[in-house]
Amino acid sequence: MNHFQRKRGQLYCEDVPLAELAEEVGTPAYVYSQATLLRHARVFKSALRGLDFLACFAVKSAPNLALLRLLVAEGYGFDIVSGGELFRATEAGGDARRIVFSGVGKRADEMAAALDAGILQFNCESEEELEQLSRVAVRKKTTAPVALRVNPEVDARTHPYIATALASSKFGVPAARVRKAYRLAASLPGLRVEGVACHIGSQIANTKPFVEAAGKMRELLLILRADGHEILRLDMGGGLGVPYGDGPAPASPKQYGEALVRALEGLPVKILLEPGRLLVANAGVLLSRVLLTKEGHRGRKFVVIDAAMNDLLRPALYEAFHEIEPVGRPRRGAERVDVVGPVCESADVLAKRRRLPPLSSGDLVILRTAGAYGMAMASQYNARPRPAEVLVEGRSWRIIRARETYRDLIRGETT
Repeated sequence: MNHFQRKRGQLYCEDVPLAELAEEVGTPAYVYSQATLLRHARVFKSALRGLDFLACFAVKSAPNLALLRLLVAEGYGFDIVSGGELFRATEAGGDARRIVFSGVGKRADEMAAALDAGILQFNCESEEELEQLSRVAVRKKTTAPVALRVNPEVDARTHPYIATALASSKFGVPAARVRKAYRLAASLPGLRVEGVACHIGSQIANTKPFVEAAGKMRELLLILRADGHEILRLDMGGGLGVPYGDGPAPASPKQYGEALVRALEGLPVKILLEPGRLLVANAGVLLSRVLLTKEGHRGRKFVVIDAAMNDLLRPALYEAFHEIEPVGRPRRGAERVDVVGPVCESADVLAKRRRLPPLSSGDLVILRTAGAYGMAMASQYNARPRPAEVLVEGRSWRIIRARETYRDLIRGETT
């Protein structure tokens, strides 16, 4: 469900014509629908009725302060993976007591900042990290609440770059070492064992991997309690996929929630969940303008737009699919084209051999489902300023991140 729909042949975001936005703020630009984001946030929480849970939005998926503030108002905590994300989360009004610090490598200064803030939990991913966190906590004369992220060796059946629970993954503690690692955690000064965690991957299409992981984690949690560890929280991560338009629709939040409730009901702990993409992906589009069309070898046709891989990395990184459509009334007919950006890389292809209505220089297009890991991964490669971000609410809109200028490109540099 999203609020990017056609009215009288033209694409709107809620009640704002996208063509109007393009004239006002320029292109490329990320445009978010507040109504879509709030609906997804509420549907997710509703789907988990029956569990004692805390939903912690994965800041890495969409870190803009305005979006984070909307989720704070909806009762969300945050899942962070860096000191910078801690800063963003608290600047947006997030309660540190509802923040979980994940990630396979945390610097000492990041650990110290999180301890000062008083976060809910550190998800540690190795024995050495436990020792590092212990030293920081002792130095600060405080206690760090910890969980160990376990690698349950569940095949999430997703792209290998976003599968995180295979035996070959860099993430988590291997299941065979978990009990020993918990004994270490319990013995170290400055640490207090409070939870156990896992995260099996992202863009997962069906509930079976989640149920498998939940079963393994339930069993492990009971073993750890029997070993004498006071486990208060079970963090199941996130990962439910969204429809990008290139295949069957993933399981719905309702199906996901029902599966998790069945797998975890009755456990005497709080369940932590870390949705990211699921909430924000369909709430955002990348608005772009066609620069030109050109013909390549043997009639292959290219549509060159002013958005590129520095604005939306996912197609180059994962060969990700984003639906593309014109903002104006589509012309009759269709042609098969490659939609590419101006960046000097052969990987700067946003869509390959895509069947689209005829497009011409000056036409506006959108790339759908770009709200997650779009602007979050944007860079200044080829000295291209990053796009503006715009939030639409009904008939009104506001810029929530100004378009960068050339001066922004050299801020902090010296000659």
